[in-house]
Amino acid sequence: MIQLAKDIKSADRRGDDLGLDFREYAFYSALEVNDTSVAVLGDEILRHIARELVDTVKKNTTIDWTVRENVQAKMRIAVKKILRKHGYPPDMELKATETVIEQAKLMANNFSEAKTYRLSDDEITMAAE
Repeated sequence: MIQLAKDIKSADRRGDDLGLDFREYAFYSALEVNDTSVAVLGDEILRHIARELVDTVKKNTTIDWTVRENVQAKMRIAVKKILRKHGYPPDMELKATETVIEQAKLMANNFSEAKTYRLSDDEITMAAE
């Protein structure tokens, strides 16, 4: 249990050291699984890809995107385009794409942009309009 806590703190520090928020670091880690990508692209490009993936996932998420195959297919295409644009190793592209999609599913609640509306003294938060 103590080792797990140390690993989590270490991961948090690594994300901070790279200048990435938790979403960006999650995608960075998904891309970093492939040692070839780190060697070929380096940290700077992987950081840029991670940031671009966060923006793309935010733009392509809908309320029920985690259960709708057509939305997931659209997101897979967008992810593959980003990876290809930055020269991600083609032999690992499929695995990276699936890992990014799975990571996005796990973080689905963090990507929905909730809006808060004030009605007199009560606040109402809506996940989407």
